[in-house]
Amino acid sequence: MTIARTALGATLFLALIAPAAGLAQAPKPSKKLYCWDENGRRVCGDALPADAVDSARTEISARSGLPTARMSRALTPEERLAAEAAARQAAIDAAAREAAQRRDIAMVESYNSEAELRRAFQHRITLMEETVQASLYGIKGLRQSLVSLLRRAGQVELAGEKVPRDLAATIRTQHEELMRQQALLVEHRRNRREVEGDLTTALERYRDMTAGDEAATGG
Repeated sequence: MTIARTALGATLFLALIAPAAGLAQAPKPSKKLYCWDENGRRVCGDALPADAVDSARTEISARSGLPTARMSRALTPEERLAAEAAARQAAIDAAAREAAQRRDIAMVESYNSEAELRRAFQHRITLMEETVQASLYGIKGLRQSLVSLLRRAGQVELAGEKVPRDLAATIRTQHEELMRQQALLVEHRRNRREVEGDLTTALERYRDMTAGDEAATGG
């Protein structure tokens, strides 16, 4: 009985001291030092002040003296917006590149030769040229009509009379329409030039891709 009690007491003693021994052997967390810029000076300490949380800083192990992490400063609201805009633009550019690659593949699959590709673009160029010519004719007619209206208004004023309200309104409307048609003409001409440039680019891409296919097939 005495031996049994002694063994039981030893077991309880070991059970009580085991957690304390485990705690004593647990490694202590590594202490850190912080270095940051403050008003143009390099400041280091074992605690990071609240006003330095958003500053660029280096974390250093107090035990080894070696840097363990480098933190960039927090972005300002303006910088954050600029970074987000740059990320969005990068995503848009990547999507545009993927779309261009898909168009190139579709182009090669759609046309059996450069001649077919040229005919397709030439059809678009012809339609745009017809649109330009129609705009020119429309502008010419509007200009002649406006000149006629202005001549009538000038004759009324020379006669010492007031220009009728409906005539003045017609002149104003005709002038606004002439300005609008002239702006459309500029747009039509730009579109035509862009299609002509697209043809040149498409031919270059078509040649590059078909050349790659021919090289792959030994043609």
